[in-house]
Amino acid sequence: QVQLVESGGGLVQPGGSLRLSCAASGTIESFYVMGWSRQAPGKERDFVARITNAGTTTYADSVKGRFTISRDNAKNTVYLQMNSLKPEDTAVYYCFGTGNYWGQGTRVTVSS
Repeated sequence: QVQLVESGGGLVQPGGSLRLSCAASGTIESFYVMGWSRQAPGKERDFVARITNAGTTTYADSVKGRFTISRDNAKNTVYLQMNSLKPEDTAVYYCFGTGNYWGQGTRVTVSS
């Protein structure tokens, strides 16, 4: 069974950048869709971005123009480049893949 492991979270100041990575223990080519969701304190988990194995991307309105999702099938890894971060981006970010696969999450805190 494939496992997804996120990394790259941390503390960043408003306006800063972070790149999250999601490494799969097996091949990700079988995942038609991979993506990211996030859960802010006291809130429900929300969709952030997704990418198909053909490279088609979709973003939540709140992150359009600031976040970029990409995937490297050769490295079995999905990335989320986050720029112009805002305090409201503070959340635990989860990687997911088709078939209801989820990672354990990585925490992002945007604060001065």
